[in-house]
Amino acid sequence: MKRKKDLIDSWILIAEKDLLSAKHELSFSDVVTGTVCFHCQQGAEKYIKAYLVFLGIPFSKTHEIGELITKCESKDSDISLLKEEADKLTDYAVEIRYPDEYFEPTLKEAKEAFEIAKKMREFILDKINLRK
Repeated sequence: MKRKKDLIDSWILIAEKDLLSAKHELSFSDVVTGTVCFHCQQGAEKYIKAYLVFLGIPFSKTHEIGELITKCESKDSDISLLKEEADKLTDYAVEIRYPDEYFEPTLKEAKEAFEIAKKMREFILDKINLRK
């Protein structure tokens, strides 16, 4: 089993790759917006899971951003400021990947998802660095 710091670092490393993938995709003229949104959701989810490990809060497997943030709120009420906006990313975890509920996000929605994920990243990295 990984040490706590190593587990946090692993979650963050994978989250960073998700955001980098989204950033790269946004740089193309023929942006695949669903891919951007999916990676933004995945990145935000992984940053939150890193923070949950940091806070010592157990969590189950879920893609529900709001649920994960609710768990964080028990030890950090500041994260509540991001909850409503960040929970918008939840729909990008599954719905855009399967034909039953498929929809193609607009470029504006993809850019918004990227901004939300970056806010989550900055918030959590600041918190983790302040508390090390």
